Amino acid sequence: MNQRNFFAELKRRNVYKVAVAYIVAGWALSQGIAQVFPVFDIPNWLIRFIVVLIVIGFPIALVLAWAFELTPEGLKRTEDVDPFDSRSGQVLAAQGRRKSHAWVYVVIVGALFSIGLFMLGRYGFPEKSSSSNEALAKSIAVLPFGNLSRDPDNEYFAAGMQDEIITRLAQISDLKVISCSSTQRYKGRAENLRQIASELGVTNILEGSVQKANDEVHVNVQLLNALTDSHLWADTFDRKLTDVFGVESEIAKTIADTLRAKLTGREAATLSARPTENSAAHELYLKGRFFWNKRDTTDLEKALTYFQQAAKEDPNYALAWSGIADVYVLLPLFGGANPSDAYPKAKEAANKATSLDPNLGEPHAALGLIGNIFDFDFALSIREFEKSIALNPNYDTAHHW
Repeated sequence: MNQRNFFAELKRRNVYKVAVAYIVAGWALSQGIAQVFPVFDIPNWLIRFIVVLIVIGFPIALVLAWAFELTPEGLKRTEDVDPFDSRSGQVLAAQGRRKSHAWVYVVIVGALFSIGLFMLGRYGFPEKSSSSNEALAKSIAVLPFGNLSRDPDNEYFAAGMQDEIITRLAQISDLKVISCSSTQRYKGRAENLRQIASELGVTNILEGSVQKANDEVHVNVQLLNALTDSHLWADTFDRKLTDVFGVESEIAKTIADTLRAKLTGREAATLSARPTENSAAHELYLKGRFFWNKRDTTDLEKALTYFQQAAKEDPNYALAWSGIADVYVLLPLFGGANPSDAYPKAKEAANKATSLDPNLGEPHAALGLIGNIFDFDFALSIREFEKSIALNPNYDTAHHW
């Protein structure tokens, strides 16, 4: 069959019309389910699965259009239909004319169906918008704290305070809290708060600075509504280093009250928690977390040393054991340790942390990743990740992993 005859045969067998009709109908269906399914909390994997089926069905539809013909006697193979049959020629010709118009109707109906589903999904459930606005009002990003200390090595302390305030706020399920890693790119360039808030998807911004000298700490913070450029709250704290947890707790509580976030009993207790009474262990932990966040082999090894020293200073410091687990989880992924050596140590440290503090979400995230990439126990992995997020709803690492 030469090229001209081939395309003529495609036209005779209505392959072109089937292709156009299928594309329009498939597009309408995929757009419709993308708009409507999320409203009923149908999982995204099911939406993707249906779209894949639609794509796979396209060549199948073309093959069927080529191979079969609808005749007055029913569906027949095209090869068995004689278009010049004197008995049925007029009938087939009339049927062909009807078909030539039928596909146009399919396109019109498909387009109207798509528009209808889009309008339903977009405007049919207005209560979602109001709840979305309410959630946005209870959203906050804590920007990197400035280090006003004369010693630049105290950078870890300013970063640690920002991280711990985020951690306390993240415990509140009624708040949307942006992760520490997402705000780091704004360090030293927080001029346009409205733009930053828009990029992060929040309404409120907390700015701060820390000055540490010997056993004294000076903290300055201000809470702003970035959309209206208005100050909601500001304060200054001059405390002993041993009372840094009290400062963090007071800041977190005030933010929660200002944004009218609802607190459960457990969340209120978490805001007031003092993870350790040993200030030396706490400083070692902050240094460990500072280097852990850098994510390379050398810094992870430094972080491990600091976390281990913190756990030695205070063996009951659950966060220090959680930090050890976090390092051992990541080291093999960066080529810094053998998985068969690191992951059992990670599991041991994570279990130690959960035994010391059952309300701590971080070690459950480590156990979730271990279950996934080392034990291949995916059911256990999911349970641990869900446990971590239940205990710490805004813990970005658990969501990411």
